[in-house]
Amino acid sequence: MAERAEAMRAPQPVRAEPVEAPRTSPAVRAEPVEAPAQTATPAGKPHPLARLRPWVIPALLLIAFELYARRASALGSDSLAPVSAAVEAWWGAAMDGSLWQATAFTLGTAALGLLVGALLALAGGIALGLSARAARMGFMTTELLRTVPSVALIPLAMLMFGFGVRMEMAVVAFATFWPLMLLVQAAVRQVEPRLLEVSRVLGLSARERAFKIVLPAIAPRLFVALRLGVAVALVVAVTVEIAANPNGMGYAMMIAQQSFDPALMLAWLGWIGVVGYAINAGMLRLQQRVGRRMGAA
Repeated sequence: MAERAEAMRAPQPVRAEPVEAPRTSPAVRAEPVEAPAQTATPAGKPHPLARLRPWVIPALLLIAFELYARRASALGSDSLAPVSAAVEAWWGAAMDGSLWQATAFTLGTAALGLLVGALLALAGGIALGLSARAARMGFMTTELLRTVPSVALIPLAMLMFGFGVRMEMAVVAFATFWPLMLLVQAAVRQVEPRLLEVSRVLGLSARERAFKIVLPAIAPRLFVALRLGVAVALVVAVTVEIAANPNGMGYAMMIAQQSFDPALMLAWLGWIGVVGYAINAGMLRLQQRVGRRMGAA
């Protein structure tokens, strides 16, 4: 009996009852959320309309100019021509061959002047970048001559070379030489000093150091400088043709203006812009391709 009483006095273990999960009402029950329909193109592929966005503002400007020129013509003004008339004049110049002849002359002369200016700028920039003494000696000469407007050299170039390719090429070479040389000089100064120290230890000559160490190191920056030089060369070539040289696209535009043919004049103006844009796009594509081959990001 005593054992039975002690067993009854001992604490009994509490039996855990199963807890039921709260039931949610049908009104509060969560429904699976469907993902919104994807309207964008797959990753890595831009939307087809995205390529047209940069052309919206130019198209609006052309439409506005078309309407303004038509209104001015209706009021009796003959100083402007609508875009549609300029396109017709451009087509006529393309059909008779004058468009391609003038374009070839301007581009050829600008290319020759850029080639001469770029080669001289490359040699001068490497020399000034590698030698601090040469940079100090040539500082004053560079600062004095690079501020001379290239157009101011047209009378001197006419006396020395007369009309034609050589005169225009000389002015273009002078205009492109100074900015390219300064960019090359700055690029050479940013070359890793350890590379130059290794070239001195190996006993490389100045020529070998330039071709084997400096040029590969500054190649990406050279394309940036070359893009600038191409733009300067085209601008200066057209300016020389407008001012003095009776050849090329600039001269053809001046003849159209003096002949009171605003449609042809606007056609040449628009064509010069298109040619400049195409050249810049081609240089950018070439720079990206060379950069990828050299391992640039």
